[in-house]
Amino acid sequence: MNVRKVCIAGGSGYTGGELLRLLALHPQAEVVMATSREYVGKPIHYVHFNLRSIYKNLKFSKLDVSLISKNCDAVFLSLPHGTSVDYVPKLLEVGLTVVDLSADFRLKDPQAYKVWYGYEHPYPDLLKKAVYGLPEIHRDEIRGAKLIAVPGCNATASILSLIPLVKCRVIDTDKIVIDVKVGSSEAGSKPSIGDHHPEREGCVRPYDADGHRHVAEVQQELSTIAGQEVVATMVPHAVSNVRGALASSHAWLSIEVEELDVLKAFVETYKGEPFIRIIYKIPPNYPDPKYVIGSNYADLGFALEKRVGRITSFCAIDNLMKGAAGQAIQVFNIAVGFNETLGLQITPLKPA
Repeated sequence: MNVRKVCIAGGSGYTGGELLRLLALHPQAEVVMATSREYVGKPIHYVHFNLRSIYKNLKFSKLDVSLISKNCDAVFLSLPHGTSVDYVPKLLEVGLTVVDLSADFRLKDPQAYKVWYGYEHPYPDLLKKAVYGLPEIHRDEIRGAKLIAVPGCNATASILSLIPLVKCRVIDTDKIVIDVKVGSSEAGSKPSIGDHHPEREGCVRPYDADGHRHVAEVQQELSTIAGQEVVATMVPHAVSNVRGALASSHAWLSIEVEELDVLKAFVETYKGEPFIRIIYKIPPNYPDPKYVIGSNYADLGFALEKRVGRITSFCAIDNLMKGAAGQAIQVFNIAVGFNETLGLQITPLKPA
């Protein structure tokens, strides 16, 4: 059996923990290194209590490119935004497959990093080579790719909800409004005052309402599909769920359509996709993150209000799975030639 040895760089956070959990079940991947600045020398279960007895001998180490290159075939970078750029060129130079979960290589336009992330990107040449890691639209490009940029969780849910409507050209692409409700794990494992449990529990709080950076990914990908500029805006909301994201994408019809026409567009767009499920007039009627928790599934649906010419498409994902670690493993599988569902054949939890 062809087994790839992998490193999880930044393995002590929530996404790193999910990568470790999922790869423990992967029949053709072996985690041989996991790095952490804070927990060097500590066993994996010192941070991830759920992995006790899973990684009995593995301890966190420093992020050392030379050691990674000697011991690994691929590396998952679960590092803060703005940090991956310091390591990616070196990792590519030694021939590793790099799956980056930060935003550092998601955008094709170097100028966009000044606008959305406040810095000048030092490697515009690598932005051209990086593949945006959404399998449903870039599967062919991901095959054999050496640098894959995993989409943001809000962007993943938003893009998946809108692809069918953009492809079949039934909406006004100059005016799309995306509302995303997302659980607290999106904020990471280091608490802030806004994400401290007493502040977060019971809340429904908008943030970055004047322009969330994930919308740059949405516009980039949908504009490519449309063959023209797509203009969207996004307002995420913090809710008290621990996991899960729900994108409600509001658009206005450019032509008259019937529900069955829209349903056909969704079915045709996602036919054969292993992790897409379409919800239409079956309980619970519309996608709900509650029913994808712990899995790599994305549940999709829509609502048509013909009275005002409004259509809203929905996408529910687990933000740590299809929105991060699960999708990262899916694109890793595709890139190295494995069956893309390996290590991801996990059914959602219920109740959750």
